[in-house]
Amino acid sequence: MMNGYTILFYLLAALTLSCGIMSIATRHIFRAAIYLLFTLIGIAGLYFWLSYEFIAAVQIVVYVGGIVVLIIFSIFLTQQAGEKLTRQKLDRKIWAALAIFCGFALTMVQVLHYQFPLSNNPATVTVRRIGEKMMSMEAGGYALPFEIISMLLLAAMVGCIVIATRSKPEVK
Repeated sequence: MMNGYTILFYLLAALTLSCGIMSIATRHIFRAAIYLLFTLIGIAGLYFWLSYEFIAAVQIVVYVGGIVVLIIFSIFLTQQAGEKLTRQKLDRKIWAALAIFCGFALTMVQVLHYQFPLSNNPATVTVRRIGEKMMSMEAGGYALPFEIISMLLLAAMVGCIVIATRSKPEVK
């Protein structure tokens, strides 16, 4: 029997999956950015559903509030918001489908080979524990990945600035 908790999960999962598929299937670049926005909001909703409020808030602030807004601004600055993307050739679609299949297969192999520990008590995740793990330089710490992600965001911002300042060819 389905209760409200289960129905909420299926609604959030359907929102996330459908908007994710639509973000890669549409030929309108602005619509793709909006679908990405709703995909990331759906993921944040799943974090809230799992009672990981801090991670959900970070998801909303960093991804929804930062990256998607950056993408939308770069679309508007390049003045391509209303244009359609070109159709991709069949060989690119085949290679993309092959890459998706390989990524899915690799993920499934990892999930099936991992020995998930059985525990009756849920993990206690506090902001303090997350902060200690984020700044830890020890094994299992996330200081290095945190710095790599910050460099990736910086590279994305520089790329957006380069795209935005690129001059258009003169029309004769």
